[in-house]
Amino acid sequence: MTLAFLSPTFTAGMVLSISLIMAIGPQNAHVLRMGLQRQHLGLTVITCALADVVLIGLGVMGLAQLGGLSDKLLGALVGAGVLFLGVYGWQAFQRFLHPRVLQLEDNATVVAEPVSRRQAVLSALAFSWLNPHAWLDTAVLIGTASLAYGQGSKVFGLGAAAGSVVWFLALGVAAFWLGRRLNSLHVWRALDGLVALMMWGTAIWLLTSLV
Repeated sequence: MTLAFLSPTFTAGMVLSISLIMAIGPQNAHVLRMGLQRQHLGLTVITCALADVVLIGLGVMGLAQLGGLSDKLLGALVGAGVLFLGVYGWQAFQRFLHPRVLQLEDNATVVAEPVSRRQAVLSALAFSWLNPHAWLDTAVLIGTASLAYGQGSKVFGLGAAAGSVVWFLALGVAAFWLGRRLNSLHVWRALDGLVALMMWGTAIWLLTSLV
């Protein structure tokens, strides 16, 4: 099991997961907002990460059952994943060319009303599970990409889950220590450029798996 965490398959899952999560605005904005308000940031980070892990598990474990079907169906699913990644990469590249900061309504540094732990958890779950893009990115795209790894799909899924946890922990720490400096054109432009490269790189890799 230890070797699995050092394998290229695990790393590929982590890279794809992080690149997709970077592109999800609502979740990132919510974590930033809670960090700037100093309200239940740790609880929000844990909830968002676990919510993504559940979606990744559903996608990988569910779509992995399709691995035994025809090569044509497998090729169609992987091809669809490549198409989505190509489009998402292009969108990230457009944001890189025309950067803008995340929109945090009102003044996020001012706490208008205290938020309970229950409200914090429900809000994080809403931004995670009621966001169609989150379902598409985690359950569908990561699940589809895992098909290209055959027996290694579970390791790929573990890497993707680890990537989600790492990203939200890093974002939470950054939101707490850096504050509004994190929400700048330079930061998000750099992230969007990295997202575009990782998504296109993953799409190319998936294409080679079909050859």
